[in-house]
Amino acid sequence: MSEGVWYAVCAYVCWGLFPIYWKQLDRVPALQLIGHRILWSFVMLVAIVGATRQWRAFRRASFNTPALRIYAVAAALVTVNWFTFVWAVNSGYVVETSLGYFINPLVNVLFGVLFLHERLRFVQWIAIGLAAAGVLYLTVLYGSLPWIALVLALSFGS
Repeated sequence: MSEGVWYAVCAYVCWGLFPIYWKQLDRVPALQLIGHRILWSFVMLVAIVGATRQWRAFRRASFNTPALRIYAVAAALVTVNWFTFVWAVNSGYVVETSLGYFINPLVNVLFGVLFLHERLRFVQWIAIGLAAAGVLYLTVLYGSLPWIALVLALSFGS
């Protein structure tokens, strides 16, 4: 297997184990956890930009009005996603968070077809239909609208 495949496998294993980490922090309010995640991500960004001496490029890329608008929307979506994920895991909705990340590829395909005018082959439509049927089946088994899953899938996909 290629090096990239191994990186992807490792990333997905880490992502799959993340709920165990967040569950250990269930006594800490989700908003506080997200605040720390944002703060320490910012500290890491500053350290990386400083270490690579990319301040001029960083300022040029960051401080123009169109970029700031895009960054603000992206930051809001990521914050909604992170907060929902951490809150849901710590509140015992691990299965629903998993459903959200199972729905996410379907949202990505939907957005690709609607906004980027992607064209799917017949076999791809069959695969999407099977995945959608699986999501529908799990949703019916769940017994109610999986709002956490939908928030996670839509905020991540957007």
